[in-house]
Amino acid sequence: MKMKQVYFKSGSLLKRSARLFLMVAFMSTLLWSCDFLDYTEQDYYQQEDIFFYNDRATNVLNNIYSYLPSDLNGANLGIDGAMRSSASDDAVDVWDISDIQKFNDGSWNSVVVLDNVWNNMYSAIRTANVFIKEGTGLTFPEIKWNEGYADFMKAYKLYTYEARFLRAFYYFELIKRYNNVPLDTTVLTTEEANKMTPASFDDIVKFISRECDSAAAKLPATFSTFISKQTGRATQGAAMALKARTLLYAASPLHNPSNDQSKWIAAAKASKDLMDALGTQYTTGGGLGDAYTAVTNSLSSKELIFERRRADDRSFEEANTARGFQGGNTGTCPTQNLVDAYEMKANGLGINESGSGYNAANPYTGRDPRMTMTILYNGVEWKSPSTGPKQYVQTYYGGINGAPTPYTTKTGYYLKKYMVESISLDPTKLGTALHVWVLFRYAEVLLNYAEAMNEAYGPDAVATGNLNMTARAAVNIVRDRTGVKMPAFPLGMTQAAFRDKLRNERRVELAFEDHRFWDLRRWKIGPSTTTIRGMDLTKDQNTSVITYTPKTVENRVWDDKMYLYPIPQTEVFINSKLGQNPGW
Repeated sequence: MKMKQVYFKSGSLLKRSARLFLMVAFMSTLLWSCDFLDYTEQDYYQQEDIFFYNDRATNVLNNIYSYLPSDLNGANLGIDGAMRSSASDDAVDVWDISDIQKFNDGSWNSVVVLDNVWNNMYSAIRTANVFIKEGTGLTFPEIKWNEGYADFMKAYKLYTYEARFLRAFYYFELIKRYNNVPLDTTVLTTEEANKMTPASFDDIVKFISRECDSAAAKLPATFSTFISKQTGRATQGAAMALKARTLLYAASPLHNPSNDQSKWIAAAKASKDLMDALGTQYTTGGGLGDAYTAVTNSLSSKELIFERRRADDRSFEEANTARGFQGGNTGTCPTQNLVDAYEMKANGLGINESGSGYNAANPYTGRDPRMTMTILYNGVEWKSPSTGPKQYVQTYYGGINGAPTPYTTKTGYYLKKYMVESISLDPTKLGTALHVWVLFRYAEVLLNYAEAMNEAYGPDAVATGNLNMTARAAVNIVRDRTGVKMPAFPLGMTQAAFRDKLRNERRVELAFEDHRFWDLRRWKIGPSTTTIRGMDLTKDQNTSVITYTPKTVENRVWDDKMYLYPIPQTEVFINSKLGQNPGW
């Protein structure tokens, strides 16, 4: 079994001492999988031994962190090397043989499973349960007189709350895929685990909410006051952000078919609680001060709440650099659907709205600045050498990044967001760089609040308690970001018009951060996302004029059963009480 390494923002690799002991603890915690390992008396004493030593107990917690997700594809990451965005209408993966295509052609099922996190999430949950049971309240008297003992214990007393937050996070990862799943907060035997009946989605949401409240009450807003100054650990903000996201999903049409307004109000309040408690920590002067390009692959972005850090590497660039540039392999290609979602900078109108000023013959001029920060399109400078002529993306027919060269973009676009432009793919001087996958950031919290408030009260209303900011005001903070400065949402919009415009805003702001795939499910808009569009470009050899011709790239399959994942059939064989999701 491969052990995972976890890096934090301080740049130091977490201790991996006593690997043998951690392996024993980890192996003995596996449940809900075909590879069951039973407890023995010897295993129990080894587990006792682990929690006798402070560094080994710490390593158990670190192991729980190692399951945090990342959708940065490359090096066997993502779904068969592809980003999950390529299973939404935001992107297409150039490689037809990738398993990501099974999402799009409907060939996945309970046997041909995709994105199968069941075993990993329950392994993480099991390890968290073990830590909470065995590691809580320990004082490690054998190191009591060591230098730094007080500082260590200050941090250690928070470990249980970190484990509880992580356990709640992993339950959210399960329910957003599978809906009803077994809820275990104890250390069960294999036999007990394989007889569990699934808890309801709503009951697990309540559990996550309570756990987040407990963790937020104890975890610090920042670890900067600790001697170790480690960042990347679960904080008060992370716990509150998880609660806010979970309650938003619970209020959404997929899980709230009766449109129970109390669920939207609870979601709004959870986001506003975070904004009131920690807003000044994640903003500058009340706004998003960081540049949009600084919120990804950054350890210093002020709005970053919680993240998964990867070791310095180049696998994401190897997977997504455009063919035609050195080392380019293509990969995730943004769609015309996404490109069309970017409004006009001058007036904030969509390109198809009357008076927008959009020019189909010059389609990339005058658009929302976030488009250029997210997508590489024809004519954009990219990876220019330090000396010599500059390089520009050429996606027109015959261009260095366009057809008929094999495995160039299918859509006319390449990915820019999360790409580190400075990384060299020259085999003689290969480069690496830090990659940081955003799990929670403040802009999402603002958008969560705006959505919940609009659904509960409309765009321009406030309510009692701390719901004293309108939905419109919250989304306008996102649009007013330094370097973006998109026009504000106007006063007087209907609830439906605001909903459509806000969903579009969420799409462009959070593009390629693994939200669109889940949003189209919780909103139940799957059938409207099946026609995938691109752009053919041709260049007149005499005048150099580019002609833009829209095209359909794919017609994907959608069935409403796809709003949820099938429970893997291997798990149903093990525990028939799990049942199966409708349609699968």
